[in-house]
This record gives sequence, C-alpha cells and structure tokens, in this order.
Amino acid sequence: MIDYILKRCRRKTLAIYVRNGQVEVRAPMGLPKAEIDKFVAVKQNWITEKLATEQERFERKKAFSLNYGSEILVRGVPYPIVPITHARPELDGKCVYIPANLDPAQIKNACITAYRHIAQSLLTARTAEYAKLMSVEPASVSISSAKGRWGSCCACKKITFSWRLIMGSDDVIDYVVVHELAHILQMNHSKEYWAIVESVLPDYKQRRARLAELQRRIAAEDWD
Repeated sequence: MIDYILKRCRRKTLAIYVRNGQVEVRAPMGLPKAEIDKFVAVKQNWITEKLATEQERFERKKAFSLNYGSEILVRGVPYPIVPITHARPELDGKCVYIPANLDPAQIKNACITAYRHIAQSLLTARTAEYAKLMSVEPASVSISSAKGRWGSCCACKKITFSWRLIMGSDDVIDYVVVHELAHILQMNHSKEYWAIVESVLPDYKQRRARLAELQRRIAAEDWD
C-alpha cells in the first residue's frame, strides 16, 4: 500500500495529488478510510508512474547547470552562451554573449539579466501593438520574476509578465500578451473572454498547448 497524506474537506469525490515526492488524497468528510484505501490501491500504478516522473524531473533540475557553450532558449530558438571581454550581457542573431570567467551560478544570473532586458523591450512593444489592435489601453507593462504564472492583469489595468516568457517562441509570447490584454475587457475566463482571445488569435488553443510544453521544459530546469 502506498503511503499517503489524507486531507478531508467539503467535497463529493476523491482526488489524488502527487507533489514534491508525496501523495496527497483529498476525500469527503464522512467517507470511510477503507474506501479511501481501496481507491488508492486501484490508482497504485498511476501513482507509481507519477512519482517516478517527478523524481526524474527533480534529478534533471538538480543537475541543471549553465556554462560557456551551453544553449538557452531565446524566443524559442536555442542560442549558445559565448564569453565576451566587456561587462554587459548581449544578444545578436547567433549567440548570447556573457562576461568571461564566471562560474555556473554567475552565468545563470547573467543570462537572467539578459532575459529581463529582452523581456522589457520586446514585451512592451508586443503589448503596445496588440493593445492598439484590440482597442484597449493598459496602464503599464512591467517584468517580474514570477514562476507560477506567465503574466497577470489587475483590475487597474496594470500588466505584468514573467521574464521566463522570453524563452517561448513568438507565437507563444503573443498568446500570453493577448491573454492578459483580454482581461482588460473581461476580468474572468468566461466564454465571452475566450471569444475575445479567439477573435485576435484563432489558433489560440494550439498556442496554449505549446506554452504548456514550454512550462514542462522549464520545470525541469533550475532558474531560481
């Protein structure tokens, strides 16, 4: 029997969550423990696979390291990291240039600096272009280090993007931009909201799927 953490709550069905190497089962308040154990036993193969996948992701993340010659994604394209003699990270159409003689942790920080710089310029421009197309006007556009979300739009129309979005291809970047701008018109994810997104990007579902692929890749890399 797989060990699990049991949490009882106001719900009608059983649910299993595998996170951080632990199995959590959420169950209705009065459901007998024997029924919960039976449910977990039926799902044992699925749970075992999930635990193995999570462990593999953890090992890849632990082994993640950047050095000169490593490749990082910029707008969906892999760029090699090349040392330079001056202090500021740069990007051209072929390489990401990082100051020489840095250790892996410093190289990662330099790459993040480059990502943030690109993000501020590119995402501000893409937001302005789509805002004009959608006849909306965001109050501001800023860049954050958010890990749990690609972007956000508050009720005061301030839009924030994670610098991690710059790893995505342009079609994925534009999807997130439109996603947040649409919240200026609809602060929800209703049918009306998705109709707005679809009117601008008819293939938004395919773009969203590619964004999910990027999320899975980044989850296996240590960018903290």
